[in-house]
Amino acid sequence: MSNLNINTIRADFPILHQEINGYPLVYLDNAATSQKPRQVIDAVSHYYLHDNANIHRGVHKLSQRATDLYEAARSKVRQFVNANSDKEIIFTRGATEAINLVAQSFVRPKLQANDEILISHLEHHANIVPWQILCEQTGAKLKVIPMTQTGELDLTHFDDMLTERTKILAIGQVSNALGTINPVKTMTEKARAKNIPVLIDGAQAVPHMTVDVQDLDCDFYVFSGHKMFAPTGIGALYGREALLNAMPPYQGGGDMILSVSFDKTIYNELPAKFEAGTPHIAGVIGLGAAIDYMWQVGIDNIAAQEHHLLEIATRKIEALPGVNIIGTAVEKAAVISFMIEGVHPHDVGTIFDQQGVAIRTGHHCAQPVMEFYDIPATARASFAFYNSEEEVDALIHAIQKTQELFA
Repeated sequence: MSNLNINTIRADFPILHQEINGYPLVYLDNAATSQKPRQVIDAVSHYYLHDNANIHRGVHKLSQRATDLYEAARSKVRQFVNANSDKEIIFTRGATEAINLVAQSFVRPKLQANDEILISHLEHHANIVPWQILCEQTGAKLKVIPMTQTGELDLTHFDDMLTERTKILAIGQVSNALGTINPVKTMTEKARAKNIPVLIDGAQAVPHMTVDVQDLDCDFYVFSGHKMFAPTGIGALYGREALLNAMPPYQGGGDMILSVSFDKTIYNELPAKFEAGTPHIAGVIGLGAAIDYMWQVGIDNIAAQEHHLLEIATRKIEALPGVNIIGTAVEKAAVISFMIEGVHPHDVGTIFDQQGVAIRTGHHCAQPVMEFYDIPATARASFAFYNSEEEVDALIHAIQKTQELFA
């Protein structure tokens, strides 16, 4: 259990202090998006109230202040993932755009027909579809690491799947649908031993654990800000500087150039080369504030509190007759997918909402996982460090209430 004072933590999140349908809000949809602490809201608000201007190009004070805030946030992201240089941090709209950037700018120029891209059965659609598009464009093939009934990767034949035709291994660190924590460091080590580049989708990892890209030794790491208490529409790509330098721009426009004529354009240096157009300045500043907040709380404290809630909730759900947890990996983040016998997950979510309990129902943008279990959807409760043991009890009560209604 963590040393956090949950009441003090919850005071930082204004949105949590409201009623839904006459019940206190119990927000357990954190894997979809997290709530924002007042510190992040204030940072974004302060920017718009005092510093709003375009960055990098203005000589006036507001532009200089906005630029300083924007680049300070880049340095925080660099520290947050322990990259070597600020030049290795590219701001994107989120993990999805970052994966598409790597697919089109890094992998596509290397692909020939029958080359292979290796992903896993546990991936979010954002780490499936960009590679499928790339395969359609080039004639490459998509290979998939299988999964087991417990919701873990079946790595029995993983070594054999890494061949001279494999042009990238793209793997999620944590499954958004099941919470499974994948052994990405070991997988990366094996891939790089065969000179296969590795992209890690860390969208579901960064809110819950310390991430060190140098320790992981990956080539690319992507994540979204809104799942780690920052605004929506902002995320980041980490890439090795040498690789980013060798890659062509993903998009063309302002700020990514040094000079333009009708005969020739000279591209800007990193990281500007990959940040065409006016960026989401307020989002970047909010992302920096979110990192400050996580550091203040302590990422180890965050992990401990969420693991505590996961253990309690898992034990209590397992004790309920007629409720099945989908995905029982040994190593999990605080995500519980479950089914209530005789009740469609959509109905589960609706009845929960009537009791003020917000969960996610559906395929969670992981339809291959649903197909593996031969189910249309699950109900998913996902915890953040601001959730309490009382909210676990509210979840259990909502399950029992649903069972009573469908008895």
